[in-house]
Amino acid sequence: MKRIWLIVLKNILSVPYWYLKLMYYAADSSRISEEKKLILFKEIVSRANRGGNVTVLSRGVENVPKSGSFMYFPNHQGLYDVLALLDGSPRFFSVVMKKELEHLPFLNLIFRIMGAHSIDREDVRQSMKVILKVSQEVKEGKNFLIFPEGTRSKKPNAVGSFKGGSFKSATKARCPIVPVCIRDAWKVFDTGSTAPVTVEVNYLKPLYYEEYKDMKTTEIAEEVEKRIQEVLNRS
Repeated sequence: MKRIWLIVLKNILSVPYWYLKLMYYAADSSRISEEKKLILFKEIVSRANRGGNVTVLSRGVENVPKSGSFMYFPNHQGLYDVLALLDGSPRFFSVVMKKELEHLPFLNLIFRIMGAHSIDREDVRQSMKVILKVSQEVKEGKNFLIFPEGTRSKKPNAVGSFKGGSFKSATKARCPIVPVCIRDAWKVFDTGSTAPVTVEVNYLKPLYYEEYKDMKTTEIAEEVEKRIQEVLNRS
């Protein structure tokens, strides 16, 4: 929370402007191009990073498909994860988020502009509807991010168990799966410190449909988890 207040205080004069601009974009986001949305998000995240003493190092950006739809599958460390990807991602994407985040101030506008979907982890039927909806939107050209752990890892820079069901949207859409390794994002909001912090985001080589078409979703989950953990294990 301390860093959030620091970000707000250092940007106090511009916060109303950015909030109003987010409201403007959220009011009818369908008429605004993905390129403009991504530019807006990057500007906001950049200001937040400067105000909060956060540096994001994005590596492997060249691995993100330059055309066609795809899905990001990162490890999950906390609230800052999506902002870290918005900082470095060369392409616009939406997210599947837990329903508890739907009404968080500021973030709820970002999610609305993204066209995000909320998922109730306790409701299997609702979760399946979201998976099918995301799959259809990916087929239609939209990019998505899903956290396959389902919740943030309890151990810093350790990966929790990836759920096979998280990959059903990708397999149904037959799209590239881009593993993303996030390191030290938990330090931004979960330590109570405002000291400078560097977050690493590693975009790993995608798994294409031809590579995973004969794999079960549980096997895909294990493979993506393994690739991310290997990067985290590097000093």
